[in-house]
Amino acid sequence: MAIEVKVPVLGESIAEATVGQWLKKPGDSVAADEPVASLETDKVAIDVPAPVAGVMGDLVVAEGDTVEVGAIIAYIQDGVGAPAKGATPAPAPAAAPAAAAPKAAEPAQEEGGSAALTLSPAVRRLVLEHGVDPTSIRGTGKDGRLTKDDIMLAVKTGSAPAAEAPVQAPAPAPEVAGRKEERVRMTRLRQTIAKRLKSAQENAALLTTFNDVDMTAVMEARNKYKDLFEKKHGVRLGFMGFFVKAACMALKDVPAVNAFIDGDDIVYHDYADISVAVSAPNGLVVPVIRDAQDMSVADVERTIGDFGKRAKEGTLTMDEMKGGTFTISNGGVFGSLMSTPIINPPQSAVLGLHRIEERPVVRNGQVVARPMMYLALSYDHRIIDGREAVTFLVAIKNAIEDPTRLLIDL
Repeated sequence: MAIEVKVPVLGESIAEATVGQWLKKPGDSVAADEPVASLETDKVAIDVPAPVAGVMGDLVVAEGDTVEVGAIIAYIQDGVGAPAKGATPAPAPAAAPAAAAPKAAEPAQEEGGSAALTLSPAVRRLVLEHGVDPTSIRGTGKDGRLTKDDIMLAVKTGSAPAAEAPVQAPAPAPEVAGRKEERVRMTRLRQTIAKRLKSAQENAALLTTFNDVDMTAVMEARNKYKDLFEKKHGVRLGFMGFFVKAACMALKDVPAVNAFIDGDDIVYHDYADISVAVSAPNGLVVPVIRDAQDMSVADVERTIGDFGKRAKEGTLTMDEMKGGTFTISNGGVFGSLMSTPIINPPQSAVLGLHRIEERPVVRNGQVVARPMMYLALSYDHRIIDGREAVTFLVAIKNAIEDPTRLLIDL
């Protein structure tokens, strides 16, 4: 008997998705509720669980196809199929005669002769490019799957040995000299990001104002209290907690930065839902810290840490990325010195953080080295004037350079 595998409910107002990857192939054994496919929506990747245990049957759609909620995408048959990829198959009963397994049920070997693994196209490309053995790398993605970050970390640290060449693989034909191209279809998430960013440029009067901030006081506070902080709260003390709290204070002083335009109206908020950009295997996602104005630094750090972990696992929900009144994007973690971030519609502003580096500055008439960071506020000039933008950035700067202001709301 064949059981239908259908596209689950994807979230409010989301009616379709793209098949990003099949995690099971026809003939594979499937446990109940085990992910069999990964779907890409406008915001996140969602796993499709198996409704029953059995053997993976026919796949109705291919990777890259667009499917609607409720559509049948595969079938599961009764019985027992090939063992899960990467698992050690159970020994056959002693009385059973030896028999060759059906060829279709054998685990497919990844290119390059490495052990059978379920690798996404992007991960497979990195494996081949860097010549590493994926079986020697510990995956941090959902169900232990390898992510692009896992591969790059292994390459950087040299912890992954080079993949062995296939024993009997024929010598490849000599390549024709010349330049090559590769055409890869944009993921649904990347298509949505592209449309939203282009829409922001077309529909908003974008302007960016810069300032810099001396990180000495925050760095000293962090170095002094980081061990006690982690021991008490179970989370590391970073810089984002300080900036989120500073932003909440500045948003209260300059409410236009926390507002948005709706037709001929301006909508103001008496709360701060801060969107924070975090890295995921398929790109940046922007979950929202709700009511950040009521949180402590520890609450903020704990929430961001949880977002980052679940972004890599692909378990962030739609609701966690909806809304937001203001965005903070930290390009400094990737080494960015300065940038002009683009707002996240319908929001009216985004604060860009950058890398910290020692630069010469004048203090009390003396040239000294200080750990400095450039701040960038991109905003919709239709609703936020230059004076308000500068006032907002100066409020951030003052709070970071003198963190005591965060305690007494100055």
